Amino acid sequence: MSNTAQLKKVYAEQIAPALMKQFNYSSKMQIPVLKKIVINQGLGVAVADKKIIDVAINELTAITGQKAVATVSKKDVSNFKLRKKMPIGVMVTLRRECMYEFLEKLVRVALPRIRDFKGIESKFDGRGNYTLGIQEQIIFPEINIDSIDRLLGMNITFVTSAPTDEEGYALLKEFGLPFKNAKNN
Repeated sequence: MSNTAQLKKVYAEQIAPALMKQFNYSSKMQIPVLKKIVINQGLGVAVADKKIIDVAINELTAITGQKAVATVSKKDVSNFKLRKKMPIGVMVTLRRECMYEFLEKLVRVALPRIRDFKGIESKFDGRGNYTLGIQEQIIFPEINIDSIDRLLGMNITFVTSAPTDEEGYALLKEFGLPFKNAKNN
């Protein structure tokens, strides 16, 4: 928990004042904050093998420290042998302490473990939110490489209160996300 308090303290003492100065906010309430981090794994292969969902739930729970849940299909798609309410993915939403702990682990431990890592793309969604795609779950220290059957990718979405991409980029850059190139807005 000391790391969580430390990251919150860094936000309050360094990141927030830097953003306030950079964007000339008139009130502290205008400073963007990180609202939540959503981690999602789409597992279409789970239609054939139900155990993949259980394995993915256990892995995502180990990585995040919070119980992951299965996501289910909304409709029938006969071409994919998919029925309504079949589990086809796994997700977890992190807020508050768990969110800061995961963010710190991602930036300091997991991303540097990616082979030939040169930084992450800086493409935002137009509303100040950012989604990072990861190819393999083995970059997280909680995953035992010897015990995995298949490599599963995941999407990590950072939801911020920033009204623009530029402000969202500045917030996440201050939190330590290693973007490849400078944002040109």
